[in-house]
Amino acid sequence: MQLFLIRHPRPQLAAGVCYGQLDVEADVPQALAERLLALLPADTPVISSPLRRARQLAYALHPQALVDARLMEIDFGRWEGLPWSKIDRQLLDAWAADLLHFVPPGGESVAMLQARVVDCLASLRGPRTAVVTHAGAIRAALGHWLQLPIGEWSRLPVDFGSITLLEVDSTGAGQRVDSRQQAARHARSTPGTLHYVNRCAPQGAATVVGGRTHPRG
Repeated sequence: MQLFLIRHPRPQLAAGVCYGQLDVEADVPQALAERLLALLPADTPVISSPLRRARQLAYALHPQALVDARLMEIDFGRWEGLPWSKIDRQLLDAWAADLLHFVPPGGESVAMLQARVVDCLASLRGPRTAVVTHAGAIRAALGHWLQLPIGEWSRLPVDFGSITLLEVDSTGAGQRVDSRQQAARHARSTPGTLHYVNRCAPQGAATVVGGRTHPRG
């Protein structure tokens, strides 16, 4: 299956604010949607995070786009809406010391984010899907299917309005899957191929990877 991983447009929010699941407005998506549609095969289904900044772009791409809460950005809990400079330095240091498992107060860990994103994507069927979501969710998917350590995948560049093409094993597409756990186990055993990253970004840059399963550049 081809997964066209699309990050939402730039949020209309002051720089330096923590906004994981904060439901903020973003730039008008119509012009971006036109550029993205030129890169998507005809009749590509679209699934989206329910947050407005993703959902509005998804509907501009496809009027019958589906919505799935598992594609939301990480939940930062009580940090949401605060300037990063106002968050307890000791907590930020604790997070840096354990990127995968640290849980912000009232929020979720990166491991929890990755588990639900993989659960969602592993349940998809068909030859291709466009997924409109967030930088954290896209990095989590790439880290999982490219089998990268978190210190690498957590720093992958994902620009606003960009599209990244990840191909994953589609064996069994269209067949019944008995449980989400089975889908996730299957996904763990089948690495993916990254074809390109950050295409259609505002600067027009794209890193073409072409068949490698390990991103560079």
